[in-house]
Amino acid sequence: MDAQEIRDLLNEPKFKKTWGGLTGDEVKTSPKGFSKEHANIDLIKKKQYLFIKNFDDAAVLSDKFKKEVVYHFSEIRPIFNYFSSVLTTDLNGVSLL
Repeated sequence: MDAQEIRDLLNEPKFKKTWGGLTGDEVKTSPKGFSKEHANIDLIKKKQYLFIKNFDDAAVLSDKFKKEVVYHFSEIRPIFNYFSSVLTTDLNGVSLL
């Protein structure tokens, strides 16, 4: 599993500032077939890949809220593109669609 591309996206400074870190439930132990020393065990153990952004009432009621939401979604778009690519191609990069 080559995780460099997703790690680069997750660690991009502007993305981290906007969305923070990756959250979500994970299994307690290494999944069957994976060593606990695997270089990407932190990603493999995830059951969910969640990104959460909370807005307070003042932000939601602000005239700038729509612009703020559009900005946040534009910052997470590279993650959506990555997962779309991964989930619609085989291990050789050939489209499954």
